[in-house]
Amino acid sequence: MSLVKKFATVGGATLGSRIFGFARETLMAAALGTGPMADVFYAAFRFPNLFRRLFAEGAFNAAFVPLFAKEIEANGTDGAKRFSEEVFGVLFSVLLLITIVMELAMPLLVRFVIAPGFADDPEKFSITIRMAAVMFPYLMCMSLTAMMSGMLNSLHHFFAAAIAPVFLNVVMIGALFYALHTGADPLTTAWYLSFGVLAAGVLQLAVVYVGVLAAGMSIGFRFPKMTPNVKRLLILAVPAAVTGGITQINQLIGQAIASSREGAIAALQYADRIYQLPLGVVGVAVGVVLLPELARALKGGNLREAGNLQNRSIEFVLFLTIPAAFALWILSDEIIRVLYERGAFHQENTAVVGSILAIYGIGLPAFVLIKALQPGFYAREDTKTPMRFSAIAVATNCATALTLFPYMGAPGIAVAEATAGWISTVLLFTTLLRRGHLTWEWALAKRTALLIVAAAVMGGAIVFLKQHFAPSLASGAPLLTKIGTLGLLIAIAMLVYFAAAFLIGGANLGMIRRNLNRKPAPAKDG
Repeated sequence: MSLVKKFATVGGATLGSRIFGFARETLMAAALGTGPMADVFYAAFRFPNLFRRLFAEGAFNAAFVPLFAKEIEANGTDGAKRFSEEVFGVLFSVLLLITIVMELAMPLLVRFVIAPGFADDPEKFSITIRMAAVMFPYLMCMSLTAMMSGMLNSLHHFFAAAIAPVFLNVVMIGALFYALHTGADPLTTAWYLSFGVLAAGVLQLAVVYVGVLAAGMSIGFRFPKMTPNVKRLLILAVPAAVTGGITQINQLIGQAIASSREGAIAALQYADRIYQLPLGVVGVAVGVVLLPELARALKGGNLREAGNLQNRSIEFVLFLTIPAAFALWILSDEIIRVLYERGAFHQENTAVVGSILAIYGIGLPAFVLIKALQPGFYAREDTKTPMRFSAIAVATNCATALTLFPYMGAPGIAVAEATAGWISTVLLFTTLLRRGHLTWEWALAKRTALLIVAAAVMGGAIVFLKQHFAPSLASGAPLLTKIGTLGLLIAIAMLVYFAAAFLIGGANLGMIRRNLNRKPAPAKDG
């Protein structure tokens, strides 16, 4: 299967999850708006979500996958099974301990980490503590899910791991429908959602476990033991956990700062959900597929193949995210108006969330490129270098957010996150290039410049069409009219971009064939 076809498999499943996520956020906007219960729920949910990224996706996509791939290459399926059982025993025990400690420390965590601004409001503070305590076991479920997903990805069974996140959105949508149907107040609705998160974690774990069984593997529980393989995993996983959760860390910092102003946390979350669509579909797909592919190429000594994989992934990312960045910048208000502006979500909310989304659009290519560049380090079992770069990005994000928030409000936090994303991208790219792990291609650099030109042409077309379609996109227009008009505008924009890109040479059939028909290198280099 070619690289792009694998991207499509993971990206298609992720797209399904993100579409359900849109439906969920639309219902939440109608039910909670940007009111105090929206702030409370998102603040409580952010913490287990952060630890999911730190201990699950970051650590295991970066550390577990290369070691698991090495076991498959060296000792076959039996060796990989033994390794996974050793890891499962240690992981389960550590997660259980972390969960117990965090549950007991939740009042302190909410006061000093999750939402310091809630400390002056006893009701919000108390509810946040209780909701965070209900949702925190979600971490345990999702960390075990991430481990099994890493096994599936290494075995080239991508679909079950990619489709599992859909179930979180399905369960939460069910909770929201029930709340809206019964006329539940915002507090009751937030409680339904909290218990829904916990139930969804159990369901996702069950889905990937069935996928592992279907892939011909099984996992038995072994008494926790620090074997050489487990020690190596931990050495790689600790810095990878920090690096893999960099976006969540930056968002947690932003949330802590935003908690001092009512509605700011919810506004950031609603905008975040929109840009997570291209980030998830392209970025997650590239990161999930590229890491095991790179690890296997390097373990097999195919250095030329590894370099080609890295460059083709960057090419694929830029081809799709550059126009998405332009579109999010120009159409931010219209997108927010169509998706959210109803019920408790008003025109004033649209203006704030739209400005945040526009800024996230500027950072989008960087956020996705990080997913394409980090595997270049992880596949070589280097997790410390990206961690150092993450520390620089976090420091930049924190300083910028603290500086801008008093003057700009929530959009200032978005500026800080986008700035940190671009700094991370530049550091990762230049380091790979300097070490010779990334091959500079002038043809790729030229195509990138031409893709920016094509996206600018598309942006001009959108600005022109926006003026023409303004009445159909206004707040007072019927919902179906707004949806249809926005869909038409996006479709025309895509046609203009692809036509311009192919016409001026930013993309060509050779590029498409290279990505669709990539074959593994038969010989070793070096």
